Amino acid sequence: MTKGLIHSVESMGLVDGPGIRTVFFLQGCALRCRYCHNPDTWERNSGAAAWYTPEEVLRRLERFRPYYGCTGGVTFSGGEPLLQPEFLGETMRLCRQAGIHTCLDTAGVGLGDYGAILAHTDLVLLDVKHYTPEGYRAVTGADMGEYRRFLAAVQAAEIPLWVRHVVVPGLTDGEAHLAGLEDYLKTLRHVQRVELLPYHTLGVHKYAALGIPYPLEGVAPLEPKALEDWNQRLNQTRCEKE
Repeated sequence: MTKGLIHSVESMGLVDGPGIRTVFFLQGCALRCRYCHNPDTWERNSGAAAWYTPEEVLRRLERFRPYYGCTGGVTFSGGEPLLQPEFLGETMRLCRQAGIHTCLDTAGVGLGDYGAILAHTDLVLLDVKHYTPEGYRAVTGADMGEYRRFLAAVQAAEIPLWVRHVVVPGLTDGEAHLAGLEDYLKTLRHVQRVELLPYHTLGVHKYAALGIPYPLEGVAPLEPKALEDWNQRLNQTRCEKE
């Protein structure tokens, strides 16, 4: 029987896709992003996580269906949901069969054949860590190859994209960096929305609890208003294309 390891569930999410959504955060992540605010989702074997079957996920979703309206649905996030491909693919298949809008919130670094998952995905929230190999490794500690393989599969499947990018002072900020991001996004198809997310320190206490050094100790949070002009600029490009 296929089962997935779920870190936590948010029943009425408002920021992880369109409308009101139920968000399942899957356990496990291969990346070690320097600004990650959920280090408790990294390791696959976590005592705090719970096992679900696809059918159990669907039953839970049915309880909240009245709140979804015409735009809401389910979002699978993490951690990295693509690290549990069999469970994710089967669960998304059941959701689509039930008429529930499916959204995948991912950094694009998983396992196996992405086709079976993307066949049942309505929207991808793509976390673009960086747009150069050197910058990507500096942020995540990993090679960019797997992300590119996933992105190619998404583009081939012609699935709509909402792109997210965390702006960190001294790491992924500045006019030159954001202009480079703008140029990179012009090479992608089906991008409906871009969200520049300001770096915050809300998860720092988790590092202390886990006994893990925090990589960005001393870096101050970024005010959201500092990104208003760039968010408007990047999304204006989307509106002009439409």
